[in-house]
Amino acid sequence: MDTNTDWTYGVFEPHGSEGWRPYGSDPGRWQGAITVPDTAEGAKHAIGLIVSDLMTEWERASLSRAMHARVFLWHDEAGELKDADFVVEVRPRSGFDAA
Repeated sequence: MDTNTDWTYGVFEPHGSEGWRPYGSDPGRWQGAITVPDTAEGAKHAIGLIVSDLMTEWERASLSRAMHARVFLWHDEAGELKDADFVVEVRPRSGFDAA
């Protein structure tokens, strides 16, 4: 039987000593819900889709080297950042390869 799990997500950017604020000039674009298959890898799949979308936007706007964000994922409904079920920090490569 195929079942799905609903996750709520938010993408946030650093805001100095104030902590984290919703990402971008259109924060609603990076807050929402995503439904993925209910598997052991479901949360990773959801975060992967969100990060992929974010990285695509950065690449399209040539912003990838300067950007930094966190993706917060909650099962069902969003809550406080500290209560997220999963948090992924996104920092694209600097373009410098280690020798």
